[in-house]
Amino acid sequence: MAKLTKEEILAYLDEATILELNDLVKAIEEKYGVSAAAPVAVAAAPAEAAEAAAPANVTVVLSSFGDSKVGVIKVVRAITGLGLVDAKKLVDAVPSEIKKDVPVEEAENIKKQLVEAGATVEFK
Repeated sequence: MAKLTKEEILAYLDEATILELNDLVKAIEEKYGVSAAAPVAVAAAPAEAAEAAAPANVTVVLSSFGDSKVGVIKVVRAITGLGLVDAKKLVDAVPSEIKKDVPVEEAENIKKQLVEAGATVEFK
């Protein structure tokens, strides 16, 4: 069997049909025990899982205003800068978003203020 040059191999690949190329790939995989599948980035998965476990930003959601609705409205006004009527509507519409996409540290501070006023808060 004569040795083929790179140019001859490339010329064959240019002229071959998709089915012929597919058969060639299968034959190479079987003969040499290799796979044409793209490698998976295994090392990146744990880093992505750690990032997903600890999000950089969260949304603070008021679940319940508890027994002190007026106190919670005051805190919501201070946090959001809303007027009295808008803050009351936000508190009445529980569950409602108080602040969206805030850093975790700021969210913890907001939660602390609302819990002290008697509210129930969760992060999403």
